Amino acid sequence: MSKRRRKKRGEKHGVNESWLLPYSDLMTLLLALFIVLFSTSMMDAEKFQQMSQVFNGIFLGGTGQIDYQNPVENDDHSKDNPNAGETSEQENENQEEEPILDLEEQKELEEIQAKINSYIKENKFNNRFATSLTGEGLLLTIRDNVLFESGKAEVREEDEITARELAKFLEMDPPRNIIISGHTDNVPIQNAHFSSNWELSVMRAINFMKILLEDKNLDPRWFSAKGFGEYQPVGDNSTAAGRAQNRRVEVLILPRVKSEEK
Repeated sequence: MSKRRRKKRGEKHGVNESWLLPYSDLMTLLLALFIVLFSTSMMDAEKFQQMSQVFNGIFLGGTGQIDYQNPVENDDHSKDNPNAGETSEQENENQEEEPILDLEEQKELEEIQAKINSYIKENKFNNRFATSLTGEGLLLTIRDNVLFESGKAEVREEDEITARELAKFLEMDPPRNIIISGHTDNVPIQNAHFSSNWELSVMRAINFMKILLEDKNLDPRWFSAKGFGEYQPVGDNSTAAGRAQNRRVEVLILPRVKSEEK
């Protein structure tokens, strides 16, 4: 009898191993998490976000989100170019911000550009006028010495005819929004008329626009003027040639789609 009782008591003190199953599952998940965290050093942002969503569902029931800052670049690439990630982000932003013309708009603006280019060639204005077609529209650039005396905002009387001839190219049916902008170099100006390059650039744009609007076929409601002073240079202000490029008036012909929306 005593042996049987001792045997039964021994059976009661046996080890229960049922806890091993959830423990092994937990360890497997933790191991997977460490592997994912380690691999993010060589994983792009998109894949990381996808993986984070999967583990959010596992650990948080889909109610939270892993905070993602910026995965570490490949070691070799980072050493060669520590600013590579920053440059790539800037390029992506520029690509996103750059608008794209639809085919119909591009064709119409190209026709206008061809007429202006023909006028430039006939009058030998190649070194003083330039046109370019961008996502924003058709841009006509005019060097300041074509229209103005140095440090002055009034269009020279002998050059008013040039402004009036350009106005003919802006006659469109239906009309488009047109922005006239003035730009200067970074050489400080302070005379009896202007205390800053900003003021000079604004008044040059306005005075040029006034002459354009002497054309009765142009509706002033579609025109606006801006002055950027020295703050949007296209050339190097440390050189005479660069400063000459920066002193300019620009005429931007916007796509008709934008005009109608406004």
